[in-house]
Amino acid sequence: MAALAAIAAVAWYWAGPAATSSAPVVSGIFAATYIVIAVGRLPGFQIDRAGAALVGASLMLASGALTIDEVSRVIDFDTVALLLGMMIVVANLRLSGFFRLVNAWVVARAHQPLHLLIAVTLSSGLFSAFLLNDAICLVMKPLVIEVVRRLRRDPAPYLLAVAMAANIGSAATITGNPQNILVGSFSHIPYGVFAAHLSPVAAAGLVLTVALIAWRHPAEFRSREPLEAAPPPTDMHGPLAAKSVLIVLLMMAAFFAGQPPAKVALVAGGVLLLTRVVPSHRIYQEVDWPLLLMFAGLFVVVAGFEKALLTPGLVAEIGRLGLDRTAVLSVLTAVLSNLVSNVPAVLVIKPFLAESADPQRAWLVVAMASTFAGNLTMLGSVANLIVVQLARAHGVTIGFWEYFRVGAPLTLLTILVGLCWL
Repeated sequence: MAALAAIAAVAWYWAGPAATSSAPVVSGIFAATYIVIAVGRLPGFQIDRAGAALVGASLMLASGALTIDEVSRVIDFDTVALLLGMMIVVANLRLSGFFRLVNAWVVARAHQPLHLLIAVTLSSGLFSAFLLNDAICLVMKPLVIEVVRRLRRDPAPYLLAVAMAANIGSAATITGNPQNILVGSFSHIPYGVFAAHLSPVAAAGLVLTVALIAWRHPAEFRSREPLEAAPPPTDMHGPLAAKSVLIVLLMMAAFFAGQPPAKVALVAGGVLLLTRVVPSHRIYQEVDWPLLLMFAGLFVVVAGFEKALLTPGLVAEIGRLGLDRTAVLSVLTAVLSNLVSNVPAVLVIKPFLAESADPQRAWLVVAMASTFAGNLTMLGSVANLIVVQLARAHGVTIGFWEYFRVGAPLTLLTILVGLCWL
């Protein structure tokens, strides 16, 4: 945690006379906000990451680092709108029973444990490539536990596949995860160009995921015992599922056609709210409001820090420390992502990429490394925590070492593949 506070201290020192008079206060607010976000809580207080970001934003406003008019301008509403639209789309798919239908289809065709692992990995990775990985983990986790218990298998390796494949698959597109949404908004890289560069890396990562999980769990996957179980109940609402799938396909087509992702996702979400089947409040319950709040707060915290401390000369000086080299940038991104989580890491790195000789490649490296770094430990991404914590509620325990012995080599190998490709 000392390293996080040092970010603010070093920036304050290097900014020198060019820093504003409120620089010491702003640097303290920035450091404290990021430390609480990294730890996940503030000792003695009932506050989470979203609350920490909101408190940090309010303190930036109170300190005079930003005015209320500037606050309304620094929040990237395109990012917030895209997140909200995608959450509504995923909620409709889940409530319609679409994912249960996919679950039943997988069970009917998985004849051996390795087949089931491949199916779980591909399903989690493919859905996460186009829809938010955190939401996919919330959907997939109970379904996978239900399937593996029905087949009398060990749930742990399959749940590892859900989390790790969701992280890796989400690297493929701008809409795969929150940090990619930020990258897409800041870099203005077209959806199709982003996917063309990173989807091959994500595909290679899914292959590595299957190989490493199977290698680390030989007793589970060397078995040639056939899997037999009655198909799980689908409990599906056909018209709503068909409508949701059609909207998703049209949404993806619009993304690749070059339409603004935020506009497309928000329109898609609005159309899906027009239904006689699911009350609107059920959809709202599926939206991750704390994540949206954290985004808004972090935009303000980072903007206040930039205004008070990150002078153009300082940004240029730090940019000359090797950030043009993909290896250096990827390592820095991966380390920051594991210290403070990937979304805050992208926001911290953003000011230093403006001086890059090849901004598009730099942003692609940041998207790749921040996403793949989430597999290092079970604390590395929200998707991991969703799977681990909800699995514990179902009586399945995944320990730190059990995750790390697969996640660490997977992180290193996927980042290496990404660097070679980019």
